[in-house]
Amino acid sequence: MNINIIAVGKIKEDFLKKACAEFEKRLSRFCKLNIIEVPDEPMSDRPSESEREAVLKKEGGRILAAMKNTDMLISLCVEGKQLSSEEFAETFNHACIGGASTFTFVIGGSLGLMHDIKAKSNLKLSFSKMTFPHQLMRVILLEQIFRAFKINHNESYHK
Repeated sequence: MNINIIAVGKIKEDFLKKACAEFEKRLSRFCKLNIIEVPDEPMSDRPSESEREAVLKKEGGRILAAMKNTDMLISLCVEGKQLSSEEFAETFNHACIGGASTFTFVIGGSLGLMHDIKAKSNLKLSFSKMTFPHQLMRVILLEQIFRAFKINHNESYHK
């Protein structure tokens, strides 16, 4: 199984880099993981609506260029479906049974994702009604992917 994570921006904090590296190491026995970072677009502290749209469009274009249309696309967005860890693991199982071999998760920048990417998604996923920094979201996503593999392999970790 191949897992791609397309994320806007780089992780800057050392503690988040270490957490990502740990889950990347743990996931290596279950899948081939590929993290693709696309540059975030600079913007003013208080962007106008037109500036916000321009930023989303530029970041969205970079994301679209990194995607493949054959992948199962899962966009992380606030209006997405909330799943338990068990339901998330089951989603993987069903998709694999259905023939999916590559899953691409997309984490937007501080403004989220442009509409075109959400519209292309096989699944829009939300981890909470709360807002998380997109850098921290990468760690949370990696942990939940790892947890899903552990659940699906009937291995201890999940409680």
